[in-house]
Amino acid sequence: MDIEPHFWVRVLLLNNASSCDVMIRSGCTISGGEWRQPGLRAKVEMSSANISFGGRAFAASVVILPDKPHIFNLNGDDYRGKLEIKVSPDGKSFDAINHVPLEPYLAGVVGAEMPNYWEPEALRAQAIAARTYCLYAKKTAGAKRDWDVTKTTASQVYSGVKAESLQVWDAVNETTGEVLVCGGPTGQDEIFPAYYSSACGGHTEDSRNVFGDSFGPLCGVACPYCRDVAKPSIFYWPMTQFSKSEVTARMSAKYPKLTAIGEISKIEPTKKSDYEDFSRITLVRITGTNGKSDSVRGEDLRLTIDPSGARIRSISCTIMPMGESWAFLSGRGYGHGVGLCQCGAEGMARAGKKTEEILSYYYPGSRPVRIY
Repeated sequence: MDIEPHFWVRVLLLNNASSCDVMIRSGCTISGGEWRQPGLRAKVEMSSANISFGGRAFAASVVILPDKPHIFNLNGDDYRGKLEIKVSPDGKSFDAINHVPLEPYLAGVVGAEMPNYWEPEALRAQAIAARTYCLYAKKTAGAKRDWDVTKTTASQVYSGVKAESLQVWDAVNETTGEVLVCGGPTGQDEIFPAYYSSACGGHTEDSRNVFGDSFGPLCGVACPYCRDVAKPSIFYWPMTQFSKSEVTARMSAKYPKLTAIGEISKIEPTKKSDYEDFSRITLVRITGTNGKSDSVRGEDLRLTIDPSGARIRSISCTIMPMGESWAFLSGRGYGHGVGLCQCGAEGMARAGKKTEEILSYYYPGSRPVRIY
């Protein structure tokens, strides 16, 4: 556990929780060393704006450090590192944050983001992309809050110990400390958000059209590799519907300015990225029953209506009214489509491409460096 602080990651495991179950099989130290336990099994709860468990109350936060092998169990799942329980600003709930060294964190990401039986070259590419993304998030958004990344697709999926395997640890260990960089505005090499998604559908997307940021390696590239790897239900996904009232409610809750347009009556793509045999919506105009309209990015529309991203699997689709619902059909690909295509990476690896070739293909102009 003797790792430099800037190579630790703070992962938000629970947000605004009112209770959770914690179990530690080894001995542990609680809140800086003043409380030792031979083992721990406790329900953590909020009580009068304090964190309460094990017969004690903590006013702001409590940190639990397990002894070797440094594993704790939260709500049935094992994680490496330390567990911090921190009272939320409202004093009515708490966040659970996993403090974990970068490489063990990645072992819980790579196996959650990619099947561990995939080609080693693809797993190594995933490890480098995930490491790069994590350190960029830590450097930017993480500097302004109590955590660096979430455990969900809002950042990158992290499943802790259950995602680990021999193949995953090999990919992490063989790329230890390796990240991607590109030329920054000052002319110096800088780390960048190495986004990735499950299956691009045939062409990756320029980051400016999805996230509004601009990095040279995050331009769109043709991808002939994912079609033969992605499951048919991912490459071509089935129609899904959301009620018109539900769409209006979710969009208005996320974008209060849309309340001025009333019930949504039209959703019209106004900008698309057109590729050889499909297109991806990048901007939509939303019109209400009162005739007023506003615009949002296509990816923002998708994840506002379907925060899971599991039903509207990409914004490469057709949107049309169907009775009292909005239908999303003729869908293609899974995810935002920026950066590495995971199924494409596996397709390239099966074709004999090396990790460096995979990364330079999906992040053109980037180069790998070892930072430790």
